[in-house]
Amino acid sequence: MTQNEKLAELSAAGVSVWLDDLSRDLITSGDLAELISTKSVVGVTTNPSIFQAALSKGTAYNAQVTELAARGTDVDGTIRTVTTDDVRDACDVLAPVYEESDGVDGRVSIEVDPRLAHDTDATVAQAIELWKIVDRPNLLIKIPATKAGLPAITRVIAEGISVNVTLIFSVERYKEVMDAYLDGLDAAAEAGHDLSNIHSVASFFVSRVDTEIDKRLDAIGTPEATELKGKAALANARLAYSAYQQVFEVESRFPDLLAKGARPQRALWASTGVKNPDYPDTLYVSELVAPNTVNTMPGKTMDAFADHGWVNTGSIIGLAQESQEVFDKIAALGVDTVDVFKVLEEEGVSKFEDAWNDLLNATAEQLSAAIKG
Repeated sequence: MTQNEKLAELSAAGVSVWLDDLSRDLITSGDLAELISTKSVVGVTTNPSIFQAALSKGTAYNAQVTELAARGTDVDGTIRTVTTDDVRDACDVLAPVYEESDGVDGRVSIEVDPRLAHDTDATVAQAIELWKIVDRPNLLIKIPATKAGLPAITRVIAEGISVNVTLIFSVERYKEVMDAYLDGLDAAAEAGHDLSNIHSVASFFVSRVDTEIDKRLDAIGTPEATELKGKAALANARLAYSAYQQVFEVESRFPDLLAKGARPQRALWASTGVKNPDYPDTLYVSELVAPNTVNTMPGKTMDAFADHGWVNTGSIIGLAQESQEVFDKIAALGVDTVDVFKVLEEEGVSKFEDAWNDLLNATAEQLSAAIKG
């Protein structure tokens, strides 16, 4: 089987293609292996919504849930067992990619319980627990970039555990995430960990920024506001990449860690499925192309890009000033961007909590049905 030309071109431009989806059927059917072979997929991300969707459809989990019910496993334990089994199996499918890329790709992410987003100690404890349960070097533990999440990131990295920082919306918070990562590397080095084995990505959310800011621009309703619609998300991501370059390519702190084997924390473009049907459906892939980045795509977005996407290699680097001007114009119209990012973070955590609660309820029903026979 040959690789899709458009996705292969994206990979050649330095963008790692990761799939934002996982289910047991995807693994056992061989579809994940086929995506690796034909669509340049070199990683997988998951979140509570993805697991909720996977467990609520079909019969792939019925036998295992029945077995766990017979053992008297509770709801939380069932979810933990089922999801970590899927992630471990996906890690094994991607193991060759992990080896070939020297550990950069071939990664699979699993998120801590979103109900712990504002509890640093509990987040750290569960991150360590998940790392031990899955027991694969190509795992990434997802930790949200809340204020409570920042020290958790540092402490988990300090344990020698690789981390995917999620729910980043603002460049200001992204800078704090990079600092948390570097602090963690310093602590890991002091503890004697091999820094070359610690990897991290920072998941910067894209489409939701346009959704929220466009809504506020629509409320303003002037021609100037309308002209700015659909520009904020890309500008925000471009400013984030400029911040990445500053920290990992310009400033003096990282080279000392690099000399000890440390890896840069790559920027990962998340939430790249286009929400507004008026925008091109590959917008947040085609226009976010730069070396040492990751784009994690829902299957629908990946298929669209494979069919008619384009690779704009001039879409990020050197556009920081132009991107800042976009935000200056948005602010000048009265849009409170600080509030925008606060709302987006709160909604992001809330949506994952809701998905997790739905997962808990559905699993409880399945366990009850299994017990009744």
